[in-house]
Amino acid sequence: MEYDFELNKLVNKIKKLKAKRVLIQLPDGLKNRSVEILDYLSNNTNARIDVWGGSCFGACDLPIIPKNIKYDLLIHFGHEEF
Repeated sequence: MEYDFELNKLVNKIKKLKAKRVLIQLPDGLKNRSVEILDYLSNNTNARIDVWGGSCFGACDLPIIPKNIKYDLLIHFGHEEF
């Protein structure tokens, strides 16, 4: 199955927000595409892109980020359009 991650839209959003640090959250079934997403966003923005390594079971399952780590933007991917 092919997915359209709309990476161009994400690049524009990151630039518009002037986000310096971005966290990508993927469900377990899409984690195998994380390098592709990370490379594209890193190569097309000046932001530091991190990928959440924990499990994700849906849109309501947001990562618990330690208070000493700050992100400007959280991008949550899912299998279906929300």
